[in-house]
Amino acid sequence: MSERGEIILGVDPGTALLGYGLVVGNDEPLALEYGVLSTPSSERMPARLLKLYEGLSTLLRRHAPDVVVIEELFFSRNVTTALSVGQARGVVLLAAAQAGVPVVEYKPAEVKQAVAGYGKADKAQMQEMVRILLNLDEVPKPDDAADALAVALCHAQTSRFHRAVEQR
Repeated sequence: MSERGEIILGVDPGTALLGYGLVVGNDEPLALEYGVLSTPSSERMPARLLKLYEGLSTLLRRHAPDVVVIEELFFSRNVTTALSVGQARGVVLLAAAQAGVPVVEYKPAEVKQAVAGYGKADKAQMQEMVRILLNLDEVPKPDDAADALAVALCHAQTSRFHRAVEQR
């Protein structure tokens, strides 16, 4: 844990683009770094998963987060997309486990409720709230990075709530 509080690595899993967002502090969160790890669709899946693993491992070593946060897997109508996201999630879980970092999962509606105050907020509403809560000049781009920051902010908010309850 840093002087400012918990270091949270939020992840939006995908095999083409895996969004990540590092946030520090639970009371007044600050974005440390955000972006995407990308893999070309022309490569075979094992090589793409390896690139994601190596990129995540580098982030975990460089920032030493206290927790990795990811959305729970939801059922998709597109089976190919669901399998691809599931494979990327597996890479995230493996990299975190090997680094000894706990993983916390939230349902998509929980993330929306914590960040936007509405469990059915749309993508634009979520992105604007991420911008506001992190005091950024612009909405984080690409969308995958904004989604990862939203998951991290959800955990920051939830952790702050749990600490307040425990102190009573």
